[in-house]
Amino acid sequence: MTAQTHWQAWHEPYADATSPLSRRLRLVQQHIAWWLDQRSGERLTVVSACAGQGHDLIGVLAARPDAHRIHGTLLEYDTGNVSAAQAAADQAGLPNLVIKQSDAGQLSSYIGAVPADLVLMVGVFGNTSDADIRRTIAALPQLCAAGAMVIWTRTRRAPDLTPAVRGWLSNIGFVEAAFHAPDDTRFSVGVHLFGGTPQPLSARGKIFTFLK
Repeated sequence: MTAQTHWQAWHEPYADATSPLSRRLRLVQQHIAWWLDQRSGERLTVVSACAGQGHDLIGVLAARPDAHRIHGTLLEYDTGNVSAAQAAADQAGLPNLVIKQSDAGQLSSYIGAVPADLVLMVGVFGNTSDADIRRTIAALPQLCAAGAMVIWTRTRRAPDLTPAVRGWLSNIGFVEAAFHAPDDTRFSVGVHLFGGTPQPLSARGKIFTFLK
């Protein structure tokens, strides 16, 4: 039996509905569901960076009768998490989701998956350097279709970088739709709408490296 990796064990708090991770997940899922309702009837594309086991997107689509109109690519490096996400997508009957084992920090991983109408950067900004976060934000116009929504998360432990993150997004044409920062925990969830001009995807370059 293959030993459980750190990134597989990271998902264990989802089993506790009261854990900060589960609470964060519900907020992300609420915004995904809201976005789907706002763009009812459209065929839409989603890309999820460092998707883990895909709980956020798969959890929403599994409960929706219109899931067939969504084409998504989940980028995940950990083999065990890729297998878990694929099993969840198969069980939910979501053939339009591609679970791709790849390094989401490499722009080449997004070839064929972007421009996307929804970009999920959930669990990314809390595991990279400040410089890489800024570099990733600067690259978002390469990942986003016109009018795309981006959902991101970040811890607010000191020094709290979330004010800077929100400013960096604003500076390149994103409009904040929501920002959740519960008083009793340190996670935050940001939702931004892209009001700028999409840019061609560079087939080369690295935007972030995980620190853990």
